[in-house]
Parts: sequence; C-alpha cells; structure tokens
Amino acid sequence: MEHVEAEKLSKHTVTKVWNVREFCQQHQLGEKEEIRLRRLFGRFATASELQHNAKRAPKWRY
Repeated sequence: MEHVEAEKLSKHTVTKVWNVREFCQQHQLGEKEEIRLRRLFGRFATASELQHNAKRAPKWRY
C-alpha cells in the first residue's frame, strides 16, 4: 500500500467510460446488440471495449 497526495494526481481522464445504452443509440446498433454488450460488460464499459466488441452489419457499396 502506498500513500498518494491528491495534488499530485492528474486532473484529466485517460479512458472514456460509456453507458452501453447511450453508445448503442449513438452508433445506431440494434436492441439485440445492446443486450449482447450489456451481458458482456454490464451497464458501463470503456470506449475501447465497446468499439472492439460491437458487431455491425456490413454496408455494401454497389
């Protein structure tokens, strides 16, 4: 265990934490995908976790 002075801590956050429901709404993911992500991570997850685990339907160009 180590004592840490509050003044020495950084004030900015390095990792963005998202509400899974808001992430799915913002990225237009379906309800089934939201349920899958909530089972995987719970109500909150980092942006990186969500981006790497979200399954999106391919958008084909013809």
